[in-house]
Amino acid sequence: MLDIKFIRENAKLVAEKSKQKGYDVDIEKLLKVDEQRRKIIEEVDKLRSDRKKAADARDEKKGQDIKSKLKAAEDKLEKLHEEFYILIRQVPNLPKSDVKVGKDESENEVVRNVGRIPKFDFKPKDHLELAQGADLLDPERASKTSGSRFNFLKNELVLLEFALVNFSFDLLKKEGFIPVIPPVIINKKSADGLGYPEYETGEGYKVDDGFLVGTAEHSIVPMHIDETLKSSDLPKRYVGFSTAFRREAGSYGKDTRGMFRVHQFDKVEMVSFVLPEDEDKELEYLLSLEEEFVKQLGLAYRVIKQCTGDLGFPTARKYDVEVWIPSEGKYRETHSASLNTDFQSRRLNIKYEHKGQRDFLSILNATAIAMSRIPIAILENYQQKDGSILVPKVLQKYTGFTKIPA
Repeated sequence: MLDIKFIRENAKLVAEKSKQKGYDVDIEKLLKVDEQRRKIIEEVDKLRSDRKKAADARDEKKGQDIKSKLKAAEDKLEKLHEEFYILIRQVPNLPKSDVKVGKDESENEVVRNVGRIPKFDFKPKDHLELAQGADLLDPERASKTSGSRFNFLKNELVLLEFALVNFSFDLLKKEGFIPVIPPVIINKKSADGLGYPEYETGEGYKVDDGFLVGTAEHSIVPMHIDETLKSSDLPKRYVGFSTAFRREAGSYGKDTRGMFRVHQFDKVEMVSFVLPEDEDKELEYLLSLEEEFVKQLGLAYRVIKQCTGDLGFPTARKYDVEVWIPSEGKYRETHSASLNTDFQSRRLNIKYEHKGQRDFLSILNATAIAMSRIPIAILENYQQKDGSILVPKVLQKYTGFTKIPA
């Protein structure tokens, strides 16, 4: 969440930038409740002081009178606190000044194109045709056991997934990332702290009083809830592997075929906790790692910088990496890298300490490998005329084979 002091001093800016992201928040009401809350806090503090004086003077009658007034003031303050936190949590993180103002993804900026788009002397198949032809994917049987948009991954595709996990972990361990396999269920406090409205609006899968995570980031970020990290320990970087669960409500057409938009998939995710002054540099670093993954896999891609209307609720700046998908003749998102500033750390009470001073740190996240997307790109870009699929050279030491037969 935003610092209330910042909102008080920049009310018009906060309202304007929230609207640029598509959120029409009632800043006037928030500030009114904040003012009432501060007045009651002063009243409560004074009554507590008066009660102590009455107790010291052994004035029982006056003490009882103050006690009654204090109880009423504290009850009023509790209600104002609740209303205040509901209102301030409806204010999104503000887009950085360099983020283009735009209504949706159609107005995102193309930062750069990298790599050569492959040319085939035959009509390329889509990943589902290739996977079913090579007995790698079985959505039909998965629909019987689990419903639509689930899959059984089989044979070489399973080994390819583990190869991608090992490949990404090896690279990130060399960079000093801490490997983590996190829980895939988070409680309501963690979900609220992350600031993703999707959990409450039905995009997240609810399990009893918790939620199944949409990515490892959603449990790794809250792992330091209510903690203060030493500035000398920053940056603290994690690489987490987990299964991810998403409803993908509203998806249709080709995106629901095969593996592109499924309800369950595996993912390797990067999370960074850094000093606020290092947040911009860290975002570029995480993006460079994403690009390194895609380059080593030999895939053509482009980097997109999201406009204000495409940014998520907690995000101040975000890049997407989109890889070329031959069957569609266009680039599709495989990675994202997000700067969430101190927005989540304020909600989760995660601080750093430097020379006796404490403040909220900055939190970032980025995709390492999404197992539903990168295998699609590999299958399609490395397909051969006979339906077989070559394995990228960088993965062959992990798979133990160079080709997936048709």
